[in-house]
Amino acid sequence: MRLRALLDTDALGLRLLGGEDELDRTVQGVMTTDLRDPSRYLSGGELVLTGLAWRRDAADSEPFVRLLVQAGVAALAAGEAELRDIPDDLVVACARHRLPLFSVDESVAFATITEHVVRQVSGERAGDLAAVVDRHRRLMTSGPAGGGPDVVLDLLGSDLDLRAWVLSPAGRLIAGSKVAGPALPAETCALLAAEYLAAARSGRRGPHRVLLDTTAYSLFPIRSSGRSGQGTRDVRETVLSDWLLAVEADAGDWPEERLDLLQGVTQLISVERDRRDAARTVRRRLAQEVLELVQSGAAPAEISARLRVAAPVLLPGLGSAPHWQVVVARVEWDGTEVECGPVAQSLLEEILVDPLATGPEPSDRIAVAHTGDEAVALVPLPAVSAEHDGSEAGILADVLLDAVREPLSAGLNDDGRVTLGVSAAVHSAEGLRGALEEARHARRVAAARPGRVCAAGHQELASHVLLLPFVPDDVRRAFTARLLDPLRDYDRRHRAELIPTLEAFLDCDGSWTRCATRLHLHVNTLRYRVGRIEQLTGRDLSRLEDKLDFFLALRMS
Repeated sequence: MRLRALLDTDALGLRLLGGEDELDRTVQGVMTTDLRDPSRYLSGGELVLTGLAWRRDAADSEPFVRLLVQAGVAALAAGEAELRDIPDDLVVACARHRLPLFSVDESVAFATITEHVVRQVSGERAGDLAAVVDRHRRLMTSGPAGGGPDVVLDLLGSDLDLRAWVLSPAGRLIAGSKVAGPALPAETCALLAAEYLAAARSGRRGPHRVLLDTTAYSLFPIRSSGRSGQGTRDVRETVLSDWLLAVEADAGDWPEERLDLLQGVTQLISVERDRRDAARTVRRRLAQEVLELVQSGAAPAEISARLRVAAPVLLPGLGSAPHWQVVVARVEWDGTEVECGPVAQSLLEEILVDPLATGPEPSDRIAVAHTGDEAVALVPLPAVSAEHDGSEAGILADVLLDAVREPLSAGLNDDGRVTLGVSAAVHSAEGLRGALEEARHARRVAAARPGRVCAAGHQELASHVLLLPFVPDDVRRAFTARLLDPLRDYDRRHRAELIPTLEAFLDCDGSWTRCATRLHLHVNTLRYRVGRIEQLTGRDLSRLEDKLDFFLALRMS
């Protein structure tokens, strides 16, 4: 805004004392100060408001005005409340340095002028930014020349002082303003994604306002423009795959113009999302072809041929054939006819975007197909040395689960489940069929566990853990009650700690010395407790079979 516009606003109570030829200067902000040297807090273009408390005598005006001019301020406005009349020495100093000078009527508060300037400057910046957003929308519609979402987020930061980030539903940071300061911590990303998914499932319209500690965020949905025009859709078809825009601000009191601007930003980012989805088409087709070959029992040579096609697409420039890993996901909704295969496919694509990347810009490397309600991801891994078989390389189920459990649980609410299974890495087409079955078995182990989001890895398939989830509940209860209830009852009556003693004894492989040391007991006391356990249960803890029964009972309890 121009200084002339301020002078023409009667409600501001401004009177021009000097600098009539400079009224076309642009005001970019406002600052109130009574410091003798406020220059360290000035960045240029401000209207400086002062009550003149810095002035002790006439000699103070010249250095004060000189500092303001060196800082590049637009004008000075002095209040009349303290001295009634603006001192002549200040008028002369401003005239000498060509700094416009206003007097502020004592009936007008500085806060009134500040609010007016901020509102006008913010509105003008929003209009400029809206034009830029529209330009980028046109560019990105015809191709990626607009520079992606980071460019617009940078504009939000520089022009409107809004810190903003784009997040996936699993809490992955997709884009952020480079002028917004440090990237959001992973924990904050996960919490914001969880809050957004819970709000989306509730049916409330965005933006959704969230308070984390003392920081307010507003969360805007980013819906794929490719899905528009398809009529009313069940929110469960998209809630696990749609991105969100997190803005560090409370949008509750924003004017419609600013809300419209942020809506335009989300539409612009959705264009980038559609572009990335289109780039996944080739990878999806490759994964579908490989999956069909594996499931149909095709010859390893035929599968290898397709893998050789897939490797350059997923790992361009790779010198040797990679190892492969399979991840299987299933999404289930209670009492709904939502087609869950595409939902699981989109979800896997979001949570497995370059899971091994170490740089700041993760890239798509995975290929995901779906069959029925199940999605299957083919993940390429760099080939390991001959001394290793790759079985410990790649994605780990527990790490994957920790990364996505909190936000996805919020999106699933009380009517959905996500189960994941992860295979070991294999280095040939011959091993791919086994990897697929391994991942499917691991997913079934995960599905037998309680919880909305569960995952299991190939390591668990070589353990008794694989068998325990499939034991019927009534058999579990009868088995554990027969062995452990007598000990629990005795502990409850006598506080004898027989159950903790049994756990420690088995964990020490039946070693009396190690167990006594762990429990800080004399060996004779330990022998007394073990004897009491055998007496109450009719078992003999020197026999392997009885040790195994107790071990399984404790695991199933």
